[in-house]
Amino acid sequence: MTTRTSGTPVGTGTPPAIPAAQRRLVLLTALRWLPVGVTLGLTVLLPLERGMSIAAIGSILAIQGFVALALELPTGALSDTLGRRPVLAASGVLAVVASVLFLIADSYALFAISLLLQGLFRVLDSGSLEAWFVDTVHEHDPRAEVAQPLARAGTAVGVAIAGGALCGGLLVAWHPLAGLSALILPMLVAIALYLGYTVLVVVLVRDPAVRSAGSVRPLAAIAGAARQTPRTIADGLRRAVRSRVLLGLVLVEVFWSVAMIGFETLTPLQLEGILGGEDAAAAVFGPASAAAWGLFAVGSLLASRLSGVIGVAWTAILSRILNGAFVVLMGLSSGVVGLLIGYGLTYLAHGAAGPMHAALLHREADRATRATILSLNSMVSGGAYSIGLLVITAFAGATSPAVATAVAGAFSILGALCYLPALRQERASGAVGPSRIADPA
Repeated sequence: MTTRTSGTPVGTGTPPAIPAAQRRLVLLTALRWLPVGVTLGLTVLLPLERGMSIAAIGSILAIQGFVALALELPTGALSDTLGRRPVLAASGVLAVVASVLFLIADSYALFAISLLLQGLFRVLDSGSLEAWFVDTVHEHDPRAEVAQPLARAGTAVGVAIAGGALCGGLLVAWHPLAGLSALILPMLVAIALYLGYTVLVVVLVRDPAVRSAGSVRPLAAIAGAARQTPRTIADGLRRAVRSRVLLGLVLVEVFWSVAMIGFETLTPLQLEGILGGEDAAAAVFGPASAAAWGLFAVGSLLASRLSGVIGVAWTAILSRILNGAFVVLMGLSSGVVGLLIGYGLTYLAHGAAGPMHAALLHREADRATRATILSLNSMVSGGAYSIGLLVITAFAGATSPAVATAVAGAFSILGALCYLPALRQERASGAVGPSRIADPA
């Protein structure tokens, strides 16, 4: 397929490193999220099976959120200063160690340590792979647009989680390990997948700026990165405060996170209320989640096409409005069929919004602050989600999960207004048009 960059032809003239990086981005993204799908639900079910109370499980899961809130910016800055490859490799090692520990844990302390390590894995992983891809592309074409390949990566996330969820369910049903819990095999498969992901990161990811730095001593590099990290954090924060576009993009997460509470946390509660029991709700929610993540992948694919016609900013605005509207529809639904239709459509719009939001963020970043800005975005998202969870769940208890879902969706629609500075900038720069990176051959 032959397309054009904003200033130079791609097609046959595209440097081979660009489509190669695109293929690696999709492959590594899929492998990164496949084990998440395989173990969907096991983070709660395995500790429950081993005697942990619901309250104890909730406090354990909160550890991961606190780690993310505290370390998102420092680890993003570390990725900007030390490089994407070592940070991604370290995150992969932590994923393997955390999963092994989770598998063998039989006490609160061991589960808590596992979730602490998982939190470290996620903050190190956050944004680094995307940042590596954009760095690689911009090394060859500084004006290249990245919305379409990021949308393909979003499609890979949806396909991987949906496929992983189905695979995990089949592994539990198969249960070939007599004498052991049926939950053990999916965990073992997830550990093997994380190990494969880590090996491929080491093999496939090369930092453009440090390809010739083979003689650099790792400890010296880490010490240098540690010294530069506070300055990098300050630069990223200053950039967000001074840029109306970037500030608006980060504020979108406040509204988006509230919508996520509606369609992630409150949906099982709505199903339980309609069906009259937790077991019945779980039986419906599992297949519905796999189908929803499949629609997430479709949404990412559709967004990549639509952005080439109406622009990235308009696609982000439309996706944000539709996502919130579908959450409202879920709250207004009185039956299982209507709720699940709204749930699927919500994930369709959710999948479309993610890569467009990421593409707009990358426009505001440079090599020195890219991962820091992505981490700032994630930090605001995590903080808003944690605070919103307390407010929305309390409101759901005082009213009903359905009412709280509708209110969360309506509030989230307001986040579309935060995209207006990015829309004005896109119009002024004439960036509307087809994605400017060729499809990988």
